[in-house]
Amino acid sequence: MTRDTDPFVACCPDCAERTATDDPNDVVRFFRRHHAVTGHDVEWERPPPLPEHLPAEADLDAAVDAVADPDAPLGTVTAATSEWGWTVGETLEAVHDRRLTGALWEPRDDHVAVV
Repeated sequence: MTRDTDPFVACCPDCAERTATDDPNDVVRFFRRHHAVTGHDVEWERPPPLPEHLPAEADLDAAVDAVADPDAPLGTVTAATSEWGWTVGETLEAVHDRRLTGALWEPRDDHVAVV
């Protein structure tokens, strides 16, 4: 797949750096690298397809549960929460907080599930 045909796109609103990929978790990796260098956040421009049963209200656990099969890729979770206006960084921070309270767990790298 060429960069022009990659289905998912995310961008830094501060410096317009962007990534295009066919794997939503690549956006998470892009955010981590970009944030480490610039301190900037990243927003979805063209997210992956999301299930119709996403919660309308900002509920991270419900969003994880909606996209989990049986666990949820972090990239897809960040795309789901972007529907509420959350950035990739805000979502990853919320996931971290929920993991510390024991509400979410990471069954494998960059995937989460509701406990």
